[in-house]
Amino acid sequence: MSALLEIDQVSRAFRGLRAVDGVSLKVEAGEIVGLIGPNGAGKTTLVNVITGVHPAIEGTVRFAGQDITRLKPNRIALLGVSRTFQIVQPFPHMTVGENIAGGALFAGGARGIDEAMQHARAIAERVGLADSIDRPAATLTLARRKRLELAKSLAMQPKLLLLDEVNAGLNASEIDDALALIRSIAQSGVTIVVIEHLMKVVLSISTRLVVMHHGQLIADGPPQEVVRDRAVNEAYLGKRYAAALGAAP
Repeated sequence: MSALLEIDQVSRAFRGLRAVDGVSLKVEAGEIVGLIGPNGAGKTTLVNVITGVHPAIEGTVRFAGQDITRLKPNRIALLGVSRTFQIVQPFPHMTVGENIAGGALFAGGARGIDEAMQHARAIAERVGLADSIDRPAATLTLARRKRLELAKSLAMQPKLLLLDEVNAGLNASEIDDALALIRSIAQSGVTIVVIEHLMKVVLSISTRLVVMHHGQLIADGPPQEVVRDRAVNEAYLGKRYAAALGAAP
């Protein structure tokens, strides 16, 4: 049986620079895969390739057994692939409910505005935004805009959810709340790939860890093993963090 997501020797270049260089990766249904690496490693570009924003120049991407390498983002979303963006940009003058309903109308199976708003109310309750559903999105704090970004993606009824820096800019309490929400989403049957810089966060939530550096995959495996990998330490974690984890010098 094939994996939910299969990436085979995928590359993407910009002006001759390979931001993603020959990456192969499989994600099984039910996993929470942490995707880490230094700034510029190619993590977000890989997500953009998967979602059709920047199509691969080499290799193939398959989702649920279907080749999606050359599909447009809207077609990929309709198949069940959803994502958040590192820089959250809701429609500021629309209400929270209207922002969420847009995802339900676009790819969530809602058959009209009334049904989309019903979905929006249920999702707002799920992510802790029920009290803000009639407020303009522009009035939300950063933490709540992050929740709205997640709610918009959930409204599309994804089978695979790609999260890009959902905890960036949050305080410790807000991060704990976000992690609890991500775990609940995973428990509902959604497969998750999460880009994250906070090692404490990624180690607490991931069932598997994947590391990119200079556009290439340099490690893939159980989180506690990956963070002790010499190549990972040299590329990303640094000697101080490696020593704290008991990694070999």
